[in-house]
Amino acid sequence: MSLKEKITHDMHDAMRAREKERLSAIRLLNSAIRQKEIDEQLVADDAIIQQIISKLIKERRDSVEQYKAGGREDLANKEAFEIEVLSVYLPKQLTDAEIESIVDEVVKQNNFSGMAAMGKAIGLIKPKVMGKADMGKVSALVKSKLCK
Repeated sequence: MSLKEKITHDMHDAMRAREKERLSAIRLLNSAIRQKEIDEQLVADDAIIQQIISKLIKERRDSVEQYKAGGREDLANKEAFEIEVLSVYLPKQLTDAEIESIVDEVVKQNNFSGMAAMGKAIGLIKPKVMGKADMGKVSALVKSKLCK
């Protein structure tokens, strides 16, 4: 079953179970997928859907921080719930140690050093961790390794 089919199946299950919050989050994802397909005139495969999910989760994390800073715990909790629902559709996330070993491996194999090599390093690391790690964390880690 493709990721798109699983999302549609889960949306129908949420409708039947009358889980309003879960249904809302899944519909949000479904509309983001459709919007991408319409805008770029393509059929979204699993990789594209994972990119969309990662983007939506990143937006939700930013919103959680903003709501907490503004003292709106109710809205922060809603966004955190949406993160949980969306995270189900991503592959298992890499641990910090796994990310660090991937970064170390790429940096050592290619003898990268200095900030000038950051773009090249990220370009080699990104396909290995896409959808499995927060690229913000990866970028910060690469920066710390290259600036030693």
